[in-house]
Amino acid sequence: MTVDQILKAKGGEVFTLQPEVTLAEVVNVLAERRIGAIVLLDDAGHVAGIVSERDVVRVLAKFGAEILNKPIGEAMTVKVKTCTRDTGIDEVLSIMTKGRFRHLPVIDAGRLAGIVSIGDVVKLKIEEAEREAAQMREYIAAG
Repeated sequence: MTVDQILKAKGGEVFTLQPEVTLAEVVNVLAERRIGAIVLLDDAGHVAGIVSERDVVRVLAKFGAEILNKPIGEAMTVKVKTCTRDTGIDEVLSIMTKGRFRHLPVIDAGRLAGIVSIGDVVKLKIEEAEREAAQMREYIAAG
């Protein structure tokens, strides 16, 4: 199983912003779109950073409400871990677990091709387990 299977099921649409937007704008997009993270792209369309709900909470706790009017570049994670369409699901789980984050941008030919969340990965793993259980039941019933 690879990331490509997730993207084929959910699509490659990713809501992005530029690092110059304010934290308040990021909060609005997170709430409106009901998403947990936003990828920030530079002018060339490359990943410049990522901002998650956790990042928002962290900077609000540290700096207070005045940070809402500052550019998100001050709060985003700039060393973004990524994967490709060919990355295996177990490797994605490992990356997320070690990094303690829940969203992983997918890069294809140097461009953002999608994003996978821990929920996407867990859903695929559950589907795989259910499929294997059904196959085992069929095998036992046939024997």
